[in-house]
Amino acid sequence: MLKTLAKEIKQFRTASLLTPFFMVMEVVTETIIPLLMASMIDNGVNKGDMDHILFIAACMLGMAVLALFTGYMGNRLGAYAGTGFAHNLREAMYERIQTFSFSNIDKFSTAGLVTRLTTDVSNVQMAYSMGLRMAVRAPSSLIVAMVMAFLISPKIAMIYVVAAVILMTAIVIVMPITSRNFRAVFTKYDDLNESVQENVSAIRVVKAYVREDYEQEKFNKAAGNIHDLFVKAEKLTALFSPFMSLIVYGSILLVSWRGAQLIVGGELTTGNLTTLLTYCMQILMNMAMLGMMFIMITMSAASAKRISEVLQEETDLKEPEEPLYEVPDGSIVFDHADFAYKKDDNLILSDIDLSIQSGETVGIVGATGSGKTSLVSLIPRLYDVVKGEVRVGGHNVKEYDLDTLHNAVAMVLQKNELFSGSIYDNLRWGDENATDEECQKAAAIAQASEFIERFPEGYDTHIEQGGTNVSGGQKQRLCIARALLKKPRILILDDSTSAVDTATEAKMRRSFREDIPDITKLIIAQRISSVQDADKIIVLDNGKIAACGTHEELLQTSPIYASIYESQTGSNADFDEGGE
Repeated sequence: MLKTLAKEIKQFRTASLLTPFFMVMEVVTETIIPLLMASMIDNGVNKGDMDHILFIAACMLGMAVLALFTGYMGNRLGAYAGTGFAHNLREAMYERIQTFSFSNIDKFSTAGLVTRLTTDVSNVQMAYSMGLRMAVRAPSSLIVAMVMAFLISPKIAMIYVVAAVILMTAIVIVMPITSRNFRAVFTKYDDLNESVQENVSAIRVVKAYVREDYEQEKFNKAAGNIHDLFVKAEKLTALFSPFMSLIVYGSILLVSWRGAQLIVGGELTTGNLTTLLTYCMQILMNMAMLGMMFIMITMSAASAKRISEVLQEETDLKEPEEPLYEVPDGSIVFDHADFAYKKDDNLILSDIDLSIQSGETVGIVGATGSGKTSLVSLIPRLYDVVKGEVRVGGHNVKEYDLDTLHNAVAMVLQKNELFSGSIYDNLRWGDENATDEECQKAAAIAQASEFIERFPEGYDTHIEQGGTNVSGGQKQRLCIARALLKKPRILILDDSTSAVDTATEAKMRRSFREDIPDITKLIIAQRISSVQDADKIIVLDNGKIAACGTHEELLQTSPIYASIYESQTGSNADFDEGGE
């Protein structure tokens, strides 16, 4: 884990190394100042030597300025290294996430990945920045102050040792309990983020069903869990602060009392007692800093583990050693393919044996959960089969460079996403170098030009994030046009015309036949009218191909298909004309 995270320090290594150096320099200067103060009192004030007082004062001022400078540089470089480290972690995680397959994303969940990129990285950043400064400064200051105290008076120094042992014992007892509670907190952030994400993305549904109170209660519960765990974790930490103050002030009283006895006995000077009191504060405060630092580090350990899980996660989809960079054509072959989302799960698709010629139009129908989307997801290799193989253009999909394969297969889902920007900007997601004419041609094929041209600003019309200012049917047609701009070998429409009226859909199918005859088209649909003129139609049932043929053939040979057709066209038909 540490090795994985350390790789992301990169260009901030110099700052990370210089920070402890300046912290040590600050400790040295702070240690010298009490010795100078003792000399001023014993050899200047007590002897009335003004020259010595002025000289020592000048030296103390110089040491104070040096301590200020080294402390400033240490804190500045520590903050720079910490924020830089956090930046690299986020960048590395985001880059790694981009390589994930759908199954990798499912493993972590979207909300979990957001928590890791935000809260967890912030925790690690704070621990790293604090560690660079305190992990060196506190121990070195404690050790130096303890050594100096023993050199001045071993009898007084023993008081520090006892106080340090008591504080360390308290830290050892408190730290495991608080760290365990803090680790539990961070896992609850996923639930909180998931609640916020769902509510914001589906705010229209929430308001339509008047579920604001329910969502508020759900959020309050998630936030309350975090609150309760934080309170539980902070209770012991809160007790630690007054306990530390008790030890510090008790030690000062003991040092003062014992020091006064030694001064009366001639074993200690007034200046040395002043120095010992200063060292007392340094030793005990550094002990407290170490305790807080350990709590912070253990608190961030869970976050560090969650981050390293993402960085170490290997995508399920491995690139071939010698990949193919060209897809010859749009032919598709499923050779006795089995598929499950997880190796130990039940099969979603079983023994799929299917051959599709390049340029064919293939309809796919079946009940909800029959495996339609899973089937087409195997073509662009969003998932891998667990048995058999899928071939595109005559080659196993595992032989292709992933980007090459993804560019050759355009997939339009029922739930599509548009991004803030103009219509041109959204269309050019398919091809960033597409000309205005190419964008307009693709829109015409997708039957989107008719409504785009009605907008006052035409193709320069601004689309809100998520496409909230266009209808469902308009959004689907824009997404189909965007897919066509990829100039794919294979076009997959996964129920992506469900919100388009039947008349417009018929125009779109005619455009497909006339304008893109060489592209293989797979159309998943609930409406038989959407696929009845396809070259062949596949009927899926419980993850298996129940039938395959033309519309007329299936009406005669497939009870499932005939039943669907009858339900949509018979006397009890459930008409679904779609619409805007």
